[in-house]
Amino acid sequence: MEVAEVESPLNPSCKIMTFRPSMEEFREFNKYLAYMESKGAHRAGLAKVIPPREWKPRQCYDDIDNLLIPAPIQQMVTGQSGLFTQYNIQKKAMTVKEFRQLANSGKYCTPRYLDYEDLERKYWKNLTFVAPIYGADINGSIYDEGVDEWNIARLNTVLDVVEEECGISIEGVNTPYLYFGMWKTTFAWHTEDMDLYSINYLHFGEPKSWYAIPPEHGKRLERLAQGHAPVFKECTWSLRMLMGFCTSHAVQLLAVLYCLSKGYYGVLLGLRVSFGISGVHAFYNASFSPSFILFVLE
Repeated sequence: MEVAEVESPLNPSCKIMTFRPSMEEFREFNKYLAYMESKGAHRAGLAKVIPPREWKPRQCYDDIDNLLIPAPIQQMVTGQSGLFTQYNIQKKAMTVKEFRQLANSGKYCTPRYLDYEDLERKYWKNLTFVAPIYGADINGSIYDEGVDEWNIARLNTVLDVVEEECGISIEGVNTPYLYFGMWKTTFAWHTEDMDLYSINYLHFGEPKSWYAIPPEHGKRLERLAQGHAPVFKECTWSLRMLMGFCTSHAVQLLAVLYCLSKGYYGVLLGLRVSFGISGVHAFYNASFSPSFILFVLE
């Protein structure tokens, strides 16, 4: 009797995969995302795309100092034993120049560190001290008008059709959000709206760290949240509220698989899917992030 051959799953260890498309491949967003899925990139919950060298979403950033951050937030963090809750307090509007000066000031700047592991330890150790300011959820795009490839303001997915044909604009879903971060600004563990994919591009500045839970391990993170925070017991949608997070050590102790990746400027992070994404800014930087549906017609 012939034994049927069982095909092994792609990317069985759920590692974060890195892709380096050519300019020709880069021109077809939906097709390249489908290729990434075919390699199992979605299993990690996060993938990294290094664009071709000749691709530039904006030629110069020297002229954005007067861009207004209308509602920056101060991130207050409480908690202990590796489990934390984040509360945001809205602050008065400021310009990008004022934000950069604040981020580089003695009070808010990144401490000295030996290596990345040392910096990560200092982040978790000092999380509840000196609440940072986050320039979050700013509507709009700073991509140059003529950029067609992977333009976060128009990715040519089904969500663009919703906006163009139905006139429905959903902020941060089918429109881009811009973020300005500093040392310790963080968005908590969360799932994307309607479990959509989302994409993030780091325009300039220092690296941003990403923690990701592979979708197939998502229920473990949900149980962790429900077991340690009352708000998660009361509302099954609480992981969409960007309130709670825990140290990587606490995640490991509870046998939840997680991945860690650093995003450098000029690098896109996509395929953030279904479950468990948390991001940490280490220094002053700026990034964009909308959601999208991968829709491929052949």
